[in-house]
Amino acid sequence: MEAERAWIWLRWLALCLTIHLALVSSEFFKPFNVSYDHRALIIGGKRRMLISAGIHYPRATPEMWPDLIAKSKEGGADVIQTYVFWSGHEPVRGQYYFEEEYDIVKFVKLVGASGLYLHLRLGPYVCAEWNFGGFPVWLRDIPGIEFRTDNAPFKEEMQRFVKKIVDLMREEMLLSWQGGPIIMMQIENEYGNIEGKFGQGGKEYVKWAAKMALGLGAGVPWVMCRQTDAPGEIIDACNAYYCDGYKPNSPNKPVLWTEDWDGWYTEWGGRLPHRPAEDLAFAVARFFQRGGSFQNYYMYFGGTNFGRTAGGPFYITSYDYDAPIDEYGLLSEPKWGHLKDLHAAIKLCEPALVAADSPLYIKLGPRQEAHVYREAVHEEDPNFSLYRNESRCSAFLANIDEHRYATVTFLGQKYNLPPWSVSILPDCKNTAFNTAKVGAQTSIKTVGFDLPLSSNLSLNHQFMIENDVSYVTKSWLTIKEPIGVWGDDNFTVQGILEHLNVTKDYSDYLWYKTRIHVTDDDISFWEENNISPAVKIDSMRDVLRVFVNGQLTGSVIGHWVKVFQPVQFVQGYNDLLLLSQTVGLQNYGAFLEKDGGGFRGQIQLTGFKNGNIDLSKSSWTYQVGLEGEFLKIYAEENDKAVWTDLPLDAAPSIFTWYKTYFDAPSGTDPVALDLASMGKGQAWVNGHHIGRYWTLVAPKDGCGVCDYRGAYNSDKCLMNCGNPTQTWYHVPRSWLNASNNLLVIFEETGGNPFEISVKLRAARSICAQVSESHYPPLHTWSTGDSSDGKLSVNDPTPEMYLYCQHGYMISSIDFASYGTPQGSCQKLSRGKCHSSNSASVVSKACLGRNSCSVGISNIVFGGDPCRGTVKTLAVEAKCKPSSNIGSASA
Repeated sequence: MEAERAWIWLRWLALCLTIHLALVSSEFFKPFNVSYDHRALIIGGKRRMLISAGIHYPRATPEMWPDLIAKSKEGGADVIQTYVFWSGHEPVRGQYYFEEEYDIVKFVKLVGASGLYLHLRLGPYVCAEWNFGGFPVWLRDIPGIEFRTDNAPFKEEMQRFVKKIVDLMREEMLLSWQGGPIIMMQIENEYGNIEGKFGQGGKEYVKWAAKMALGLGAGVPWVMCRQTDAPGEIIDACNAYYCDGYKPNSPNKPVLWTEDWDGWYTEWGGRLPHRPAEDLAFAVARFFQRGGSFQNYYMYFGGTNFGRTAGGPFYITSYDYDAPIDEYGLLSEPKWGHLKDLHAAIKLCEPALVAADSPLYIKLGPRQEAHVYREAVHEEDPNFSLYRNESRCSAFLANIDEHRYATVTFLGQKYNLPPWSVSILPDCKNTAFNTAKVGAQTSIKTVGFDLPLSSNLSLNHQFMIENDVSYVTKSWLTIKEPIGVWGDDNFTVQGILEHLNVTKDYSDYLWYKTRIHVTDDDISFWEENNISPAVKIDSMRDVLRVFVNGQLTGSVIGHWVKVFQPVQFVQGYNDLLLLSQTVGLQNYGAFLEKDGGGFRGQIQLTGFKNGNIDLSKSSWTYQVGLEGEFLKIYAEENDKAVWTDLPLDAAPSIFTWYKTYFDAPSGTDPVALDLASMGKGQAWVNGHHIGRYWTLVAPKDGCGVCDYRGAYNSDKCLMNCGNPTQTWYHVPRSWLNASNNLLVIFEETGGNPFEISVKLRAARSICAQVSESHYPPLHTWSTGDSSDGKLSVNDPTPEMYLYCQHGYMISSIDFASYGTPQGSCQKLSRGKCHSSNSASVVSKACLGRNSCSVGISNIVFGGDPCRGTVKTLAVEAKCKPSSNIGSASA
């Protein structure tokens, strides 16, 4: 065990040294040119079939980047794709920021140091469910500006930023012809979806954007996605769940898939999306089958919308996206493993794919077809079967029937194809992979707490352990947030001002205050007619809180919805407070600069004796933000606020700040903050803004059985019905100290901070099922010593591969059966056929190891437990931290 640990440490040390040397030298490859033809990108003079992994650098910490890039490469990626986030890099006009999570140069260099290429999507509009689509909010204040059209002020600002980034990449020697990893760039983003709304101005803008980008001298190809009128040298690319039928606007351009949506985003109060691995693999295989050459997973790692970066309105803090690597940086199985096998199969086909200008199409059945790639294929050749054994011949066999298996004959051999699947034959004979047959393990990830936390503040600052839940602490401090106007920077004007024009998006919150005079006659009128006055607003977004004389009267949630909120006044003067809140600015659509926030139309008080009162022209006092925000009471060193102890029996309180200290959990597992006991607000750890939280509950219906077969959409295979959309919030390890971590919560609606807990996220249970009819593992394919590149399979025995995450070992085999096991993961049982050696064989191969492989054959299990029956091995195992296993052998 110690020897293995030492070896692992040495390997990591060597990797870190390699990356360091590469970062210092800034040359990651020998300089190479990138061009393209109708078939593919041409890198260093060679066509390539490329798999790309989407990772947005600010949705992770720099400390996470190396591991995310390494896992992408291990999963079979050739390229990392990322947007460039203008709002993060230029938060104030003319003041640039390239530090911490916005250190894009460091990110690109890490990609290059890993041996991967980079696709840089400059936009600068990114959408990406990012606040304001990635535009800095100050941009809307430029006089005369109109976004994304033939508008001089906008084009000037856009060109200035895009040029800044291209120049930065060139200065840092990061372009391919300089030995850097950048092979392709993107200008604009899905503009074709809205171009028509701008008329001729939209058409002129597209031409200008293309000309501007090409004129920057980047020396690599440029793309526009969802842009069928992409000019001349700009490649138009596809964004969708399926892109196998996509054709670019010129026969001289390759088929590129810049966004393969492997999941979807989520709104507060919404169900969680899930795209099955089988369907995702089917979509990718069909893309390459039908002539595609570059495919990018959006997202391969989704990450977290830290701070107030989530777009909207109403997008949650997690941007997990059901991606192959989850929000915390852990592999999502079986998706990651199944796609890794797919990528390996496609790479085996790459010599044939790049050699052929187009495939030979063969109809195999009513809804079955084959596409065959080889050099100089002549479709009219009646003797094509003679070429089956020649080198550089690969085939894809597809069954696009959503319900029925199909047995097809291809080149004289029969193949059984599951519904909605593609079989990949790298040598035009043997099946290396089928998209519907998942051999990769399933990892059951949980959040839990293994060791009690502690705090050295006092005897009262100890963690509570109740019902196996580790709460942060028994000791919390609290302070009330003032309701209404609190600072010297408030101002009073006539009329209603638009929310963003006042806040400039420095805060979600904007207070509107006015004074209402109520007469005795009004009171009598309400009592006699049994009615109440009400606040009536033509339209508002996203959250409105209505206060009368400091008391919360009601709330309204929605996106440009009408408001009719009854209120209670007293005789005399009453303070009417309207708190307007944004929950992520609009990130998609035309005319973003005009969307704004707050209120539209008239604001009235209804129900008064003398008629409605028009408040739209009344005198209003404005206050931006919260006093706690202004004082930065979430910062580590702050003595501007007077905190008091929070009693254990304190009632839930609105608009309240809470703080405490906690020690970091030991180990390296990702950390999650469980805020299920809270309502709505924001959280900070050691001054780092974790993001917004909200315990809105998803509808109880809509989550049924998930069938991978048939076209996927964002309403299919939904999960988490009847539960809060998000309760766990990622706290990056790099933001934590060993002890005395400051946790600050701002709570709007009332919650119980004593039930907040810190948990560890890990895959503690793994399971898999592999049949003896499964294809052999991809690593057994090789060209051997063949000079003609002919492929062969060294060992046709199927194999089950099990592994625990880094730092964990397989500690127990909870179920093992070679025969006819029944059920699925966590619900496995023995069937009528079972080998008595099952548990001993698997235990011997796997216990005490981080990973193991078990062959699926009668020989391995000491005989055939049931002749004439196809056997399956099913295993469920537990993983524990290596330090907990003791002296178990490696």
